[in-house]
Amino acid sequence: MDTGFVSFDFPSPRSTGENDDLAYLRLIRSHRVGPATFHRLLAEHGSASAALDALPEIAAAAGVRDYLPCPEAVAASELQAGHKARARLIRHDSPLYPQVLRQIDGAPAVLWLRGDPFWLAHDPVAVIGARNASSLGLRMARGMAAGLGKAGHAVVAGLARGIDTAAHGAALQTGTVAVLAGGIDAIYPAENASLAAEIAEKGALISEQPPGMKPAARHFPARNRIISGLSQAVVVIEAACRSGSLITAKFALDQGREVMAIPGHPMDARAAGCNQLIRDGAQLVRSAADVSEAISAHDRPRPEPAPTGDIPPSHEEIAAMEASRRPPAKARDHGGPASLEERILARLTPSPIEENDLIRDLGLPASTVNAAIQALELQGSLTRLTGGRIARL
Repeated sequence: MDTGFVSFDFPSPRSTGENDDLAYLRLIRSHRVGPATFHRLLAEHGSASAALDALPEIAAAAGVRDYLPCPEAVAASELQAGHKARARLIRHDSPLYPQVLRQIDGAPAVLWLRGDPFWLAHDPVAVIGARNASSLGLRMARGMAAGLGKAGHAVVAGLARGIDTAAHGAALQTGTVAVLAGGIDAIYPAENASLAAEIAEKGALISEQPPGMKPAARHFPARNRIISGLSQAVVVIEAACRSGSLITAKFALDQGREVMAIPGHPMDARAAGCNQLIRDGAQLVRSAADVSEAISAHDRPRPEPAPTGDIPPSHEEIAAMEASRRPPAKARDHGGPASLEERILARLTPSPIEENDLIRDLGLPASTVNAAIQALELQGSLTRLTGGRIARL
């Protein structure tokens, strides 16, 4: 898989054993190890157990003393809590892990699942929108979800109030997937507990958080990347300009998914986000039939571009192309490793930037910069965010 700044292959699917489950959980639950770092450690060391053994030394090299990975007892307790919640652990290397989700940047290392994993790969389409939806928006969500279900799609949403709840309810008979922000047994909002129980029986509930984890604000954007990562397309029905639905739409675009939106009245604030998405290039849809047609059109092979002739580029054009591929001279950084971490921090602020841009700016090999970024992450000086972005803490 190519994350944009470093290429590596994820481990091939293999059988799940309890010792491997413990190692996976210990690694992803270790302090300052997020999904991006998890996958890099796994790629570099070949297994979760080997990465755990190497983690204290890596932390020491990064200046973090007495670093201890997540204790085995903590991981064992999580396994027990998951089993008590009647949930199944699906590791990133499991054949049950959805292939499309495996391909996204910062894919969850593990998923806790209640229900049938079949629905995770049943041509999912996300239907999301406002929590304070209008009656018309709720009716549209029910019609959209029911139509998509009849067309053979599992409907994905986040079990939130409003549009999500309506979409899940309408798709119960045809298959729906609810992605939770908290633990698999921490249903939010509480009023959807009975709906969640029905989804677990007829569809699937999933979460990357440990069982018992109460959802916090930071968990919702992480949940949203899973909603879009699971789905062929994301359909937005009513969303304000600064809503979580637009965050999901942004993730979808970054992940190469189709983004579609239902238009609304220009004077309705609940439609402002959808109208903005359409203005910026999202597909305008009016029904499930429009969504299915757009997905089919996206899946059809595109025609080859017409030949442009046999005239070779001039020397000036070749020189210009070569110059455009080289970073500016002032951006090149030939300093030694001792000062690289300082150079990285000097270029970072609390506002996230693309990791690719930082590597190009430094003009150093990606492997060199990645090692320094990993050290700074373990020191607690920066954090990796979804979408290949980093920010200073």
